[in-house]
Amino acid sequence: MPKVCGIELKGSEAILAIIEADSQEYINIDPRRIKIGDDESTHAVQSFYESFKNYVTDNHIDVVVIKKRKKNGSMSGGGVSFKLEALIQLNGTAEVFFVSGQGIAASHKNNNFEIPNGINKYQETAFMSASLYLRQNK
Repeated sequence: MPKVCGIELKGSEAILAIIEADSQEYINIDPRRIKIGDDESTHAVQSFYESFKNYVTDNHIDVVVIKKRKKNGSMSGGGVSFKLEALIQLNGTAEVFFVSGQGIAASHKNNNFEIPNGINKYQETAFMSASLYLRQNK
């Protein structure tokens, strides 16, 4: 069964939530976050890349969905989060798609996302990103 991993990038970490595509059920898998240490360290960057790539492979993830961040302006994403985004896009296993915060909000307004029990509050946006992708690609 295909799996979709929603991701919200915040600061120096990727917050993850996996959904089973067929049943649209949340799958509670550790880790729920992957952090990068010193983003100026080649070792830390390679470690994040390997950790994410292994996460995708080990959990048989077919699609990765990243919540977009603004590229400029007062609410823009930080430089480290864009570095993480590029590393995620290079995973070589799962396709990567993007959803907007406005798209998530509009979809949630029209038909509330049912946040499953057992999901952490900090994972909700990642979960809604994956859910929106599934709603759009039925």
